[in-house]
Amino acid sequence: MELTFSLRRKEIVSEEPLVDDVLKQWPALFLPDQVCAEFFQITQTNLTSRFFTSLDEYAPKIIKVYRASGAACGEGMKSLLEKLDDQTSDVLNYRKATALRGLPMFMDKHSGSLLKDCLDTEPVEDQINSMKMGILTVIEDDVATVQSSPNIRLFAVVLEEQIVVDEVSDLPTAFALLFGLIYALNMDYPKELKYSFETIQKVFMCLDPKCSARVQSFKNKLLQY
Repeated sequence: MELTFSLRRKEIVSEEPLVDDVLKQWPALFLPDQVCAEFFQITQTNLTSRFFTSLDEYAPKIIKVYRASGAACGEGMKSLLEKLDDQTSDVLNYRKATALRGLPMFMDKHSGSLLKDCLDTEPVEDQINSMKMGILTVIEDDVATVQSSPNIRLFAVVLEEQIVVDEVSDLPTAFALLFGLIYALNMDYPKELKYSFETIQKVFMCLDPKCSARVQSFKNKLLQY
């Protein structure tokens, strides 16, 4: 196992292969358990345990920070918080998902490239085209619920315009796996989302104490609640 990891890591770091090439050479690397194992080998940090614990702690505080920002984050954030307020069941999990969905809006004033939704009757290829790194939410095509309370079929992790992890049960797990794969594949954060991923790296995962001014400001706001 150690030898396999060392050889694979050396090749990925030195040659920077395309995701498709890694997927063909080491398909097992994209299995959720293996993503977690690879991440631990690299960082000595338990991916899902640390991420979920931090999300449990920070989600209520993050929502308060979003609300305090008022109209500064635009209509997308307003709509996100209104949907949270309308939620009557499974509120805790919905709050966590809202905290994550709002992160690119708040930190980078951008969300479209990271999170995309599509109906289960739509061609997936149309949605992931030009999607370098992100999460696809597949929603059941039901006119009665798609606007008010959509039934989510699954989440999928997308890298370089292809689904690399499918049938993910919830958004927090999809976020954790995406972050783990960024490390496993030695990928750079997209420039338009760099503060969102830096927040996950340094606030959620505690992997580096030195933060940019924007992330440090966000971290300070969380400490106020």
